[in-house]
Amino acid sequence: MGIAVNTAGVTFGYAVETTKGTRPTSGYTLIPDVKEIPEMNPEPETLETTTLAETEFKTYIEGLKDLGGALSFLANFTEELEEVWGELVEAYKTGIASGLATWFEVKHPKLEKSVFFTGQPSAMGLPGMGVNAVLETNLY
Repeated sequence: MGIAVNTAGVTFGYAVETTKGTRPTSGYTLIPDVKEIPEMNPEPETLETTTLAETEFKTYIEGLKDLGGALSFLANFTEELEEVWGELVEAYKTGIASGLATWFEVKHPKLEKSVFFTGQPSAMGLPGMGVNAVLETNLY
């Protein structure tokens, strides 16, 4: 039986390519105050391949996986987050104008491999608010 791992110390950061098509290996800027990272382990579609020769069971092959479009990262809404996210959106715009992608890194201190992916950050708006609640926002 394996040893369970907690989520303490997980970080989420970004970096813009300096060479087109090459993931940055360092220089990731921490995105502060992130509380939840969405699951990135989608179920692959199942594609039916049954032919007329089959007499009892349908047959299938694995299809594509779909992350479902925009990913939502829950964060505490802070001035620091607002500033860093604004810088991220501007860095993305500057990079994309030069054909450079923005990479994101999910890093767990107890796992050997980080998860990297490219994305298009959306500008942050004003989150909903309730009585006696922590001000939180979703980052896309």
